[in-house]
Amino acid sequence: MSSRMLKKNVLLAVLCYFLSLQTVNAADKFASEAPERLVEYLRINTANPPGNESRGVAFFAKYLTAAGIEFQTGESAPGRGNIWAKIPGGSKPGIVLINHIDVVPANENYWTVDPYKGVIKDGHIYGRGALDMKGLGITQFQAFLSLAASGKTLNRDVWFIATADEEAGGHYGAGWLVENHPEVFENVGYLLNEGGSGSRVGDKVGFTVEVTQKIPLWLRLTATGRPGHGSSPQVHTSVTRLFKAGHRITTTNFKPRVIKPVARMFADLAESQPDGFQEKYANISQYIFDTEFMLALQTSNPQHHALLRDTCSATRMEGSAKINVVPAEVMFELDCRLLPDQDLDKFEKELERLISDPNIKIERLMGFSPAISETETPLFEHIKKVTNKHYPGSRVMPSVSTGFTDSHFFRDLGIVSYGFAPFMAPPSEYRGIHGNDEKVSIDNMVNGTILFQDLLQSFTVDE
Repeated sequence: MSSRMLKKNVLLAVLCYFLSLQTVNAADKFASEAPERLVEYLRINTANPPGNESRGVAFFAKYLTAAGIEFQTGESAPGRGNIWAKIPGGSKPGIVLINHIDVVPANENYWTVDPYKGVIKDGHIYGRGALDMKGLGITQFQAFLSLAASGKTLNRDVWFIATADEEAGGHYGAGWLVENHPEVFENVGYLLNEGGSGSRVGDKVGFTVEVTQKIPLWLRLTATGRPGHGSSPQVHTSVTRLFKAGHRITTTNFKPRVIKPVARMFADLAESQPDGFQEKYANISQYIFDTEFMLALQTSNPQHHALLRDTCSATRMEGSAKINVVPAEVMFELDCRLLPDQDLDKFEKELERLISDPNIKIERLMGFSPAISETETPLFEHIKKVTNKHYPGSRVMPSVSTGFTDSHFFRDLGIVSYGFAPFMAPPSEYRGIHGNDEKVSIDNMVNGTILFQDLLQSFTVDE
């Protein structure tokens, strides 16, 4: 499809959407551009590995240049680009809008459309990164451009930052930026990132704001043993040792516990739960040792269950290079996620005791420090005020994420960091994140940008 035809199709879809709206805000220029910008952005393949985020940097740089906004760029490695731009303001602690350019790879065989073409279908924009997180990145970007174009006097600096490598830990992106350009964050007090979401249950609307996350602890287990021929089984080999260790770990339910942010999150979600779960959610600390309930929760909502204990998933294995060779060494990797009150060294010791095999070595591949952002802040109050303005009667609930984002780099600096997305999507759409047929509606791109613009201006412009 030619770029002219693509643009025509996008504009037609947006026009059809606008005709269905009754509000004057629908005519907002920056919101109306958001779907077309997203389609263009999705057509830039930044699957990580290898990333190639410098392609995304060029995309943002083009529009920042056109808007007359100064920016800086930097590559942490060849092709691993990052970009940051600032609208200068007053002396209040600044705010950062941050998003990541990279996306996880997509298996085209399981998609109904090309995941790297930004296809419009049934009022949605399909593509890898539509929700995680190119869609939110465009929403942030359009709100940033709108604020700059307004010419209003700001009470604080406002930063737009797009980084590399979040999907692989952020060390070539946010981590690199913090280490190599600390001046960017000298007077920053707040940061908005991915991690939250909006939802509607019947006539009730709620927004979650991510305030902390489980700590990723990625480990490699290496087992050693005497090599030999597959035709002559031994009593113990590197493979059998690793099998036993893996079985012990993956079948262990670590002791459940409830941290304060999780208790508050479950209490906030209680009224939206099905019958039989409402009272338990409201008083979750009393039910975590109810094995029947915990099993039912893991079956129906494994994400919520994972917020009540430390977890480990076996994700990768490497063994012999030949089917008839018993190898001297094999390994598998564990994706462990720990609640923020857990000590990483202590947890590794617990795994060593669980394995209880001197022929197995544990190597730490990655681990972050825990941090929680408080909710008693002006920014959290603005989020509540603006979301209620756009969705009267809606609730804003702090949440804890089972996954990790780049926010931990900034919480370590003392910056209040929230995960917030102004989108209103059903759970079925969120399953597209890291999955098949990832999509975001044109409705969300337009209305979400309008809401985000309102939030940004409310927080940075004194009336």
